[in-house]
Amino acid sequence: MTVQGTTESTTETAAPGVSLTPGAAGKVKSLLEQEGRDDLRLRIAVQPGGCSGLRYQLFFDERNLDGDEAYDFGGVFVVVDRMSIPYLQGATIDFVDTIEKQGFTIDNPVATGSCACGDSFH
Repeated sequence: MTVQGTTESTTETAAPGVSLTPGAAGKVKSLLEQEGRDDLRLRIAVQPGGCSGLRYQLFFDERNLDGDEAYDFGGVFVVVDRMSIPYLQGATIDFVDTIEKQGFTIDNPVATGSCACGDSFH
């Protein structure tokens, strides 16, 4: 049995993992329903790139990689690969839908700065 917001993997971490706001979980659930597949999870990864050195990637994935940490937010599963875990400890993923912008946002206490366009961080 998985408890909401806890990890499913055997990898232990000192700090809390990622969290998904109810708004973001609702949007992910809606997007998954549109896909018509129940085997997909939201994968959050940190990859080299952008003008500040690192950039976030959010995508649906059916794979289970060795060392993944998985989190259950009311039936919405979020997966983070072992290389990205240190960069995402304590991060909160939200979904914003305003007249000014729409999309997923990541509030990451580990990030020490970002570029002017907000596309990457370090």
